[in-house]
Amino acid sequence: MNIQDGKEGLRRRKKQQQAKKKRQKIYITLSLLTVLFVVGGGGILLWQSIKETKPIGNVEMHVNKSVLAVVKKEVPERKIETITVSAAGDFTLGYDEDYGYTGSFVHEADTKGLEHFVGGLNDIFKNDDFSTVNLETTLTTSTQKAQKKFRFKGNPEYAKILTMAGIEAVNLANNHIYDYLEQGYQDTMANLEKENIGYFGYDRKYIDTINGIKVGALGYEGWSDTQEIRNQIEKDIQSLRNQGVQLTIVHFHWGIERQYVPTKAQQTLARFTIDSGADLVLGHHPHVVQGIEEYNDKFIVYSLGNFMFGGNKNPSDKDTFVFQQKFYFENGKLSNKKEIDIVPFSISSTTHRNDFRPTMLTGEEHDRVHAKIVHVSNQINGSSWLVYEVKGPIVSANE
Repeated sequence: MNIQDGKEGLRRRKKQQQAKKKRQKIYITLSLLTVLFVVGGGGILLWQSIKETKPIGNVEMHVNKSVLAVVKKEVPERKIETITVSAAGDFTLGYDEDYGYTGSFVHEADTKGLEHFVGGLNDIFKNDDFSTVNLETTLTTSTQKAQKKFRFKGNPEYAKILTMAGIEAVNLANNHIYDYLEQGYQDTMANLEKENIGYFGYDRKYIDTINGIKVGALGYEGWSDTQEIRNQIEKDIQSLRNQGVQLTIVHFHWGIERQYVPTKAQQTLARFTIDSGADLVLGHHPHVVQGIEEYNDKFIVYSLGNFMFGGNKNPSDKDTFVFQQKFYFENGKLSNKKEIDIVPFSISSTTHRNDFRPTMLTGEEHDRVHAKIVHVSNQINGSSWLVYEVKGPIVSANE
């Protein structure tokens, strides 16, 4: 073998090694792209249409002139928000002057101070995100009364009780808000505003943003299920939606006093309201508790009963409760996940009279009132809602 032949062989071996390295490099590149394609949840291989043929040793391969790209599919991050809502029934922060002073709500306020009324709440309204009740009284100094049997009135400073309790907004659509005529109604709203307490009812709507979620509340007197009120409900709920409201709560003052089963009109109107876009329906006026119904994945609480009730010095039925629901939002949209709790209370801290100090119940009394609510629910449409109930008051995730 001459020197020339040796050099030629060396060049051939060198070319073969270079070709082998190129093939290995391409193999490794394609393997990495395959891994990226699988791990990325599906990629898009972007090839330019212009290709050229290049020999690698004795093998021809089509190589893209441009850079091969792998686009990883982006998975949007889930954003979860929650809102814990608490609801209670009638707050009558005052009394009918014809009742007599001794033993009245006013008497308790004068002798024990406003702190007396919130001492048994265990901060239930402070530990949530939004609390709403029915304000069934006027807060006014007006003396001009409506011509009716019962007329409720409280000192304007009693609005502070709502603040002390942790109430954010009250319903005004009831049969006592005009007990001191238009002046009493206007005074009540003005005195609520001084305490930064929201209000709603009739043509007034309440909207607030809580934990990044826009919440709206409406209130009506719902004595009959008429086309007129249905039209108003549809219009009002749509108005809230147009303003970006993501959670709609509707109060109804309705039903028959001291009746534990809701009327047919209550039931049909409540279900229509859910069908129209409400996310929770709350009722009051009967002065006793009525059942809870789950309807189309939403809850209807037909009567929350009395709560801080200055309208009667010693009602025979002192049982009541706070209804709580934790709403879950995913990326700003209300999800089907939900938690509720039924928190039994007595309207009084003593049994022999009403001292207007709602008190959270424990032990046997807790169980008795809870069983009572289940029983009256079974008079409507069952108590399947128990599967959503947690044990103990729901505390806001933001506390």
